[in-house]
Amino acid sequence: MSFQLEKRDWDFYKDQLTGLDNHFALLEYIKLNSRLNIFVVNIDNFNNINSTYGYVVGDEILTEIAKYLTLLKPQNAQLFRFDGDEFVFIVNDFFNFRELKDFSESVISFFNQTEIELDHDNIIIKISVTIGVAMGNGIITLNHAAAAVHEARLYKKSSYKIFETKSGYAKKQQENIYWVNKIRSAIEDEKLLGFFQPIRNNKTKKIEKYECLARINDGNNLASPIRFMEACRITGTLSLVTRRIVANAFKVFHSTDYEFSINITSNDINLGYLEEFLMLHVQKYNIDPSRVVLELLEDIVTLTESNMLEQIRSLRKRGFKIALDDFGMENSNFSRLLELHPDYLKIDGIFIKDILENEKSLLIVETIVEFCKKSGIKVIAEYVHNEATLQKIEELGIDYSQGYFIGEPKEILSNSQ
Repeated sequence: MSFQLEKRDWDFYKDQLTGLDNHFALLEYIKLNSRLNIFVVNIDNFNNINSTYGYVVGDEILTEIAKYLTLLKPQNAQLFRFDGDEFVFIVNDFFNFRELKDFSESVISFFNQTEIELDHDNIIIKISVTIGVAMGNGIITLNHAAAAVHEARLYKKSSYKIFETKSGYAKKQQENIYWVNKIRSAIEDEKLLGFFQPIRNNKTKKIEKYECLARINDGNNLASPIRFMEACRITGTLSLVTRRIVANAFKVFHSTDYEFSINITSNDINLGYLEEFLMLHVQKYNIDPSRVVLELLEDIVTLTESNMLEQIRSLRKRGFKIALDDFGMENSNFSRLLELHPDYLKIDGIFIKDILENEKSLLIVETIVEFCKKSGIKVIAEYVHNEATLQKIEELGIDYSQGYFIGEPKEILSNSQ
């Protein structure tokens, strides 16, 4: 079925910048047609073009890209401007796997060999594109093609990916959809639970603090954050999880003398609500802020915005303590450590788990511990899972231990040693 627009629908279904059919037209086309071959073409790093040259130049480049894509459009195909820097080809003719591959490669190759030259200011820009491909019926096919773009980018920009239902990425996407719905109901039905894992002082041999952890009641199982945090990021519910854990932690610990730590994400910092929310609970439960440790997750350690540092300094002035979580992995670095100067540093568990067998892990741990001793930072070892590891941790002079050998996370406080 061909796609014809009535004159009265022209403005509604046309992209005003490029003159192509827009995303409304795209959705209508998908509804009216079956057996679709969908190619989502995403311009790589287009935000960099806007930030460098400005949005006026960015719009001119999109217009030129639209002209090139029109020339590349296969016979009996439709071209749409989908959203911002994304365009969509839909081909109704049967395409075999080889033809899907050939067309994707030809579009990528064309832009790799083509420069976009604007008439003014002698601006010449070379762009590249990443393409996601899917075959099928209905809107789900468009979703699959968009997911394929993201999967392609995990490995290499300026490439293409044909969607596969059995791929690890597709499976992860399906899990995220499941957890998106699960999180909403968990928050509404108060099935987002607070668990507490003890932390042992290696000198006194006593439990002196706890880490507050989130769990979701998933039928007969309790799901840990590793299973649902990505879905939280997607749905923007990370702060709701933090708020629930904070409220529960203050309620539980107000009648104790324990220190307790709460995980804080970059989302919590960026939203700017954290200090006020914490102080409300400090006043409500009459808890000294010095008993509250804010564990900054690894994504915060990599932030460079001055606002992030200002908030952390302000929280510290209020009396809250600061801990860096999972130190030693990915973007963790000692210069950032000096800039934040936390009260505690938690060594990433991957180095603790095999510290008895892996000389590299031992060397990394020794280096971190020595640096922290000289900097006046207390060190916590995570994933302490047996007696031999605990003895090694104590031998290295690490201040605190946390792990299943010390105590599993539980809904109630347990100071068993």
